[in-house]
Amino acid sequence: MNVRPSRLIAGVFCGMVCVLSIFTLANYPGRAAVYVLFTVCLNALFITGLSGRKIFFDIFIGIFFWLGFWLKLSLRVAFFGGLYQEPVGRFGGTGPEYDHALFVVSCGVIGLLAASLVRRRFLFSYDGASRDRRHERTLEAYARHRTIVLVAFCALFAVVAATNVLFGIYQRGSVPGTRLPLGLNGVYTWLLLFGLASFSAVLLDCEFRLKRNPYVVTIIAMLECFFSNVSMLSRGLVLNGGSLLIGILENARLRLLNPGSRYKLIVFGVFVALFALSVVAVNHVRSRVFFNVVDPPAASLSEAIEPMARSLRGAKALVIDRWVGIEGAMAVTSYPDLGWDLWRRAWMECYSDRGTSMYDRVILRYEHSEAHLSKHHFINMPGVLAFLYYPGSFPFLLASMFVLGLLAAGIEWYVYRMGGANLVLCSLMGQVVAYRCAHFGYAPGRSYLLFGTIFLNVAIIYLIDRYLGVGARRRLAVDELFPKGTRKPD
Repeated sequence: MNVRPSRLIAGVFCGMVCVLSIFTLANYPGRAAVYVLFTVCLNALFITGLSGRKIFFDIFIGIFFWLGFWLKLSLRVAFFGGLYQEPVGRFGGTGPEYDHALFVVSCGVIGLLAASLVRRRFLFSYDGASRDRRHERTLEAYARHRTIVLVAFCALFAVVAATNVLFGIYQRGSVPGTRLPLGLNGVYTWLLLFGLASFSAVLLDCEFRLKRNPYVVTIIAMLECFFSNVSMLSRGLVLNGGSLLIGILENARLRLLNPGSRYKLIVFGVFVALFALSVVAVNHVRSRVFFNVVDPPAASLSEAIEPMARSLRGAKALVIDRWVGIEGAMAVTSYPDLGWDLWRRAWMECYSDRGTSMYDRVILRYEHSEAHLSKHHFINMPGVLAFLYYPGSFPFLLASMFVLGLLAAGIEWYVYRMGGANLVLCSLMGQVVAYRCAHFGYAPGRSYLLFGTIFLNVAIIYLIDRYLGVGARRRLAVDELFPKGTRKPD
């Protein structure tokens, strides 16, 4: 009997969830019913991102929450004695404390699930995307000047990455080494975080619409992610790079395209290789810059490969512990002074390149040394779900997460309409919004800068297409007045 690969993968996933849940329940100190509810909600959110009529925000928020809440808690309780690498504040690990934290998470996730259900039923999805009007003028210009565009884009991201490394303009966890005039630090931050990747999304959309060989542009897009993330000392290539690949696959599925198995295997191999290389390179640099770890000259082959092996071992923690989630819920639910005053204080927090966050100081009681803060900018964040429980109100949390889900869908709808129905771009921006939600909590009042930049980014893409249209109409008018072979005015 033939079994479809998707059903086989689904069966393996369900089996893994069931087995891990059994091990977790055997060691869970609270009520089993609370953990079961928690498991059902988080896995339902994850599966929602894989089902029909989904949007890209559903995919990424499901992944981030599943990793940060369910997988992390289950593994830590089942196999690590309930010990966590990230701080959990006053959380003592008792059964009632676990139940409180997991019930808060379940309540917030139910709000997101309800928003997804309403959006699917009454608002928009990508069904019928192949019939929507797209940026034809951008496609025409790209077809005429493809080589020039690709060479210019490669030069652009190489220069941005090189100058960022040279001057330390924006690097994760570091105080900026250079202050540029005219707000250019912000321009660098935008380009490195998702601006350059959004240009990659436009190029990828054009490439597939022209039905050309997409290998070159896809690999260029992956290289941009690699150079940008390494220059930021970030191991986040998987975010932008992964969202571009997911956008390509969804674009192919919805528009009945077939990139082919060979294309998928080659691109996936390049993606994995660049991600592994970026993790090793960034871990090596961060160990020198942040922790003053300098490897002595290698006397043998084993000593030469030890730094790489150490980086790969450290990368294991990225899969489990580097996702914001359950620790924030534990810290917030165990904080004794929840209320609207704490909520107001959090919104009044101001951003600074130095110092630490209110969440670190007040809720976690976690302090960094002055010498550390003078060079580095490490902060902990509770995540949007825990942040929305600052008032200590379940109804407020449920309603706020519901509204958040609808707002995220509205942003993605805007990207789709103004961005020329570019599904690769929608995937990238859906990931950016979901990542911001998962890592929410520090200087929340500045969120308008990120979302404003998303709107401006998409508006630039829209205006470029409009400008190209004006130029095309002018050329057509000149050609009509002065047919081929006649002298045109200087």
